[in-house]
Amino acid sequence: MPAPKQTVRRSLLVTSAVLSSLALAAPAAVAAPKPSGSPSASPSATPPASMSTVGGARLGRPGTQVNLASGVPVLPKDVTARSWIVADAESGDVLAAHNAHWRLAPASTLKMLFADTLLPKFPGDTRHKVVPADLAGIGSGSSMVGIKEEETYTVHDLWLGVFLRSGNDAVHVLSAMNKGVDNTVKEMNEHAEELQALDTHVVSPDGYDAEGQVSSAYDLTLFARSGMQKKDFREYASTVRAKFPGETKKGKKGKKVRESFEIQNTNRLLAGDSDVPVYQGIAGVKNGNTTNAGATFTGVAERGGKVLLVTVMNPEKPEHNEVYKETARLFDWGFKAAGKVQPVGELVPPKGAAQAKPGANPSGEAGGSGDGGSGTGGTGSKPAASAPAADGSSGIGTALGITGGLLVLLAGAAFLVNRRWPLPDLVRRRPRP
Repeated sequence: MPAPKQTVRRSLLVTSAVLSSLALAAPAAVAAPKPSGSPSASPSATPPASMSTVGGARLGRPGTQVNLASGVPVLPKDVTARSWIVADAESGDVLAAHNAHWRLAPASTLKMLFADTLLPKFPGDTRHKVVPADLAGIGSGSSMVGIKEEETYTVHDLWLGVFLRSGNDAVHVLSAMNKGVDNTVKEMNEHAEELQALDTHVVSPDGYDAEGQVSSAYDLTLFARSGMQKKDFREYASTVRAKFPGETKKGKKGKKVRESFEIQNTNRLLAGDSDVPVYQGIAGVKNGNTTNAGATFTGVAERGGKVLLVTVMNPEKPEHNEVYKETARLFDWGFKAAGKVQPVGELVPPKGAAQAKPGANPSGEAGGSGDGGSGTGGTGSKPAASAPAADGSSGIGTALGITGGLLVLLAGAAFLVNRRWPLPDLVRRRPRP
C-alpha cells in the first residue's frame, strides 16, 4: 500500500515499525440505546426511526445514505442486506451506508472484537493443555475447529482456529485462559466502549445467538479497523489455509503420534468458492452465520492505493453465498466512488486517541481538522468523545501492531498534521493450487 500522501512532521522510529498518526476529529459518544428485547426473536423488518449518531447525524437515519452527484457511480441495486456500510479504512470516511447503526445479532463477526481484545495478552508460542472445563458452555450447533480435551495447543493454533474455522471451541479455550467467559465478556464490552462502538452489547464471546447480544454494521467496521492495526490480527485474518494439530494416537510400536489436518478459511472472498471468486485485493476479515443473525461479513480490501472496509449484515436474498456477493458489489462501487463521493459520516477513533489529541477544544473538536465533507452540518454537529474508560488496558491507544512491532501511539503533534489512521501495509495471501 503506498504511503499516505500527507506528511507527518514528527515521527517515532521503532524497529521494523512505520509510524503514521492516529486520528480523526473526536466524535460522538452519544449514549446508545440499551438492548431492547432479545435478538432471539425475529428481528423487526424495519429499522428504528432514530438510531445512534456516532460518526455523524446522517448515520443515525434509517435507509440508504449517500451523496450522489455528477461523476459518482450509482449504488448497486441488488443489495438486499438489512444493514451495510462502505468506509475508507485509512481516513475513516464513510462513503455510503444503509441503516449503519441498526442493532442486530452479529453472529461470528463479533469474534473480531474478541480477537482485538485478547490478542495482545498471550504470546503465540504459549502452550495450554485443554481440560474439560475449558469447553463447557459451547452452544449447540456451534462451528468448531476440533479441539480435544487433554491435548496441548499453542495460542497460535487457537487463533488459527478462531479466524479460519470460526471455532467456538477455540474461543472458549482462549476465554478460559483469560480468567473465564464472564471476564472475557466484561473486557469485550469495555473494549467496545473504548472504541466508541456503542451499539454493541456482548453476551457470548463467540457471537453465538444470545438474548440481548447485538452490534451494528458501524461497530463491526470499527472492530475490523482496530484489529487491522495489529500485525498478528492481519496475518490470521488473511491466512487462507493452515495445518491444525489433531488427536494424539498410538502409532507403530506403541509410540504416541500426533498428526495434523488442514483447515481452510471460511471467508469466501479470501478462499473462493464455486460461485464466488477470490476478490482482488482482499485481505480479511471475518464472516458469521447464525439463525438469528443470518449471514454477516466484514471485509477489507486494497486497490490502487485505496483501502476500504465493507460490512454487510443479513441479506434478505436467499442465494448461496449472498453475503459475499453483496459485499463484492459494494467493494466494486466503493473503489469506483473513492475520491469522487462526499462522505456521509466517519469512523470514529478510540476514546483514548481522541482525548490525547492536542489542540482539542472543549467540544472535542481538533483545531483545523475539518469536517471531511461528511455533509452533517460541519464539525460542530459531531458529538464529542466521552471520557476514557477507567481501565485503560481495554483501549488500543497504548499499543498497536504495526509491521514488525508494537508502536506506542501518543505522539502529540502528529495528530495535528495527519488525520489518517495508521493502517499498515496489508498482508494478503492467495490460495495455492
